[in-house]
Amino acid sequence: MPLVAVRNVTKIFDLAESPFGGRGAGQVRAVDDVSLDIHEGETLGLVGESGSGKSTLGRLILRLIEPTSGSILFEGIDLLRANGSELRRIRRDMQIIFQDPFGSLDPRFRVEDVIAEPLILHRKTLHPAIAGQKTQVESPGRDARRQRVRELLRAVGMDESAMSRYPHEFSGGQRQRIGIARALALRPKFIVADEPVSALDASVGAQIVNLLQQLQRDFGLTYLFISHSMPVVRYLSTRIAVMYQGKIVEVGTTEQITTQPQHAYTRKLLAATPEMAAS
Repeated sequence: MPLVAVRNVTKIFDLAESPFGGRGAGQVRAVDDVSLDIHEGETLGLVGESGSGKSTLGRLILRLIEPTSGSILFEGIDLLRANGSELRRIRRDMQIIFQDPFGSLDPRFRVEDVIAEPLILHRKTLHPAIAGQKTQVESPGRDARRQRVRELLRAVGMDESAMSRYPHEFSGGQRQRIGIARALALRPKFIVADEPVSALDASVGAQIVNLLQQLQRDFGLTYLFISHSMPVVRYLSTRIAVMYQGKIVEVGTTEQITTQPQHAYTRKLLAATPEMAAS
């Protein structure tokens, strides 16, 4: 059984309800009858051009937005039928890393509070930060949360001195590390990484990609890695799904997609990247 199973999911946005819409503005089918499996321990790369529906699909899987139709199962449980308490429990195992490493962090919060917020909301402290044990105990208070925040900062390559500082005091790459630490706070099983390196320069982005790989090994994570960059997706992913105009047009292993693409759009994506067109 896949960890995440997406079945015939469609999302239609009514433009008349948007701030820029109006009567008769029409609709946009952002995600169109998508079915997809994500298996435990893998990285599924979701690649496509801007506006193809990648980020919308990622948010639908986490139920940050509601689908128009279809079903989404996590460990066999239909998220769209889950009640409040059940959904809250499942949400501990599903997290997101956002594209913008500054806009996703509350500028009024110190780093300690940013990372500890999930622990406070779910009233949990998990020990230890390193893989292998997932014991959960009720959080006894601030001291336990602070220790957990220290562990998480070390896990993403930052010093505990960052705890008392604010997000604007850090570089883009450091802010993304803070966002990753927050996503790890509840020891999730599944993370949607939504274009996590697209706002960073190449060298810093490469460091973040390598960090994600290391964390996957240490914590046993499963990723949906969303990107418009085929080289990044090829480097990180076990399998690749190609999205075009709201549809999944091709899914296969990384080798299959990059060396024997079947769909015309996939071939265009590869041809648009010189180093991959030559490979």
